Amino acid sequence: MNMDDLCHRGTVERIDNQTIYVRIEQNGACKDCHVASSCLAVEKKEKIIEATDFTDNFSLQEEVIVSVRQAMGLSAVVLAYALPIVLVIVFVVVGIHVSGNEVIGGVGGLLVLIPYYFILFLFRKRIKKRFVFSLSKMTN
Repeated sequence: MNMDDLCHRGTVERIDNQTIYVRIEQNGACKDCHVASSCLAVEKKEKIIEATDFTDNFSLQEEVIVSVRQAMGLSAVVLAYALPIVLVIVFVVVGIHVSGNEVIGGVGGLLVLIPYYFILFLFRKRIKKRFVFSLSKMTN
């Protein structure tokens, strides 16, 4: 684990071969976290994280630390929020400029999200390979 990693405490819920499913819960420390504004774990009470582990070191109901490099967290924010906002703004401006109608520009800006998120859906396995979560044992 590195100082630049984003970390959450969690509990091992399920183990499938080398895939470990960890339930993380929002706690009081999240509100004070410097990346809380861009962290999806803050928005939900519970979340299941999939991590790959080849060590067979973890057991069910064990408390663990789930971590991801901060750069990966920022990439996720760009894919999920920043890029769609830029697309919407560009399509609204272009739509208004081309049609001269704000409604058409606004609808065009919203409609661009459909193919964008569909493309993300199609490439979800490739994207999932880029976002690797690490597990470590809790130290007392």
